[in-house]
Amino acid sequence: MATGQQLQDEGIKLFTQQRDYEAAIETFKQAHAAYQAEGKPDMAAEMQVNLGLVDRALGNYESAITAMNEARTVFANMPDRLREAQVIGNLGGVYLAQNNTEQAVTLYREAADTFRDLGDDEKYGQTLLAMADIQVRSGKLMQGLTTYEIAYDSIKSLNLRQKALKSLIGVKNRLMGGGAPGGDEVPADEVPTADIVNPDMLLNNSTPADHSTPHTDQK
Repeated sequence: MATGQQLQDEGIKLFTQQRDYEAAIETFKQAHAAYQAEGKPDMAAEMQVNLGLVDRALGNYESAITAMNEARTVFANMPDRLREAQVIGNLGGVYLAQNNTEQAVTLYREAADTFRDLGDDEKYGQTLLAMADIQVRSGKLMQGLTTYEIAYDSIKSLNLRQKALKSLIGVKNRLMGGGAPGGDEVPADEVPTADIVNPDMLLNNSTPADHSTPHTDQK
């Protein structure tokens, strides 16, 4: 009989490499049951998140929300604040896929606050990037640029595009006398959005994964 880990690995392969979403769902369900039988409720909860990620890819948003909320409850009851925050970030990604940007930002902010409280600057910054992207795209330029600035101060390794945007923000701050850039003088098409990934955290990793990447074993 296959173990939870073996089924999990197979599910990830089906999802990320073969894009066989239906088979991935069935395999993650089997992994969930196997982890439950092995007495690993936390890993079973991770499989709930994986199921939610597949449902999101399929456009089954309500199913994704239900699965992730079930996982969130498990981590909240443990308690495991880090993994709970990661699930909250994933939930934000589902609402974003639904074009419910208000709820997405609310969840990203909640996740970011927890990462900050836990001293996880990298996840804090990456989550803020997702928030900033939404803010800029919705026309809230001053708010978005300020959020970008805070995020970039928290992230250790920026890519070239992020470094360029950070420099642009710095120039605008100096031209405007310091502080957060604002006003209507900054047109939306002048602000390049960074290469941001929704904060769907791999539970064994310190950086965000692609939003379609299911959780891997943190062991």
